[in-house]
Amino acid sequence: MPYVVLDICIKCKYTDCVDVCPVDCFYEGENMLVINPDECIDCGVCEPECPAEAIVSDLDPRAEKFLEMNREYSEKWPNITRKKPAPPDADDYKDVEDKFEKYFSPAPGEGD
Repeated sequence: MPYVVLDICIKCKYTDCVDVCPVDCFYEGENMLVINPDECIDCGVCEPECPAEAIVSDLDPRAEKFLEMNREYSEKWPNITRKKPAPPDADDYKDVEDKFEKYFSPAPGEGD
């Protein structure tokens, strides 16, 4: 039961979750994070840390659409293990719906 980052993370990219992850399974894109489901140990400590509530168990029906996307981009993007400041306009995008179609970027972030 790995955890999955939903499109809710796009353009928010709060990184509180990476600070608590004991196995460093988060990867950074230009405007969101993903979890490598093969590295996730299902501990769940990241889920309550996300201010946008963008992290869910793969048992959550919303996760199905994003599980393979998390896997794919965790293999392309750099690892992130430390909290960074959120984008200055993150709170403006926190409640926007359907962000994947509107704002997803396949470009990698900086990582650590």
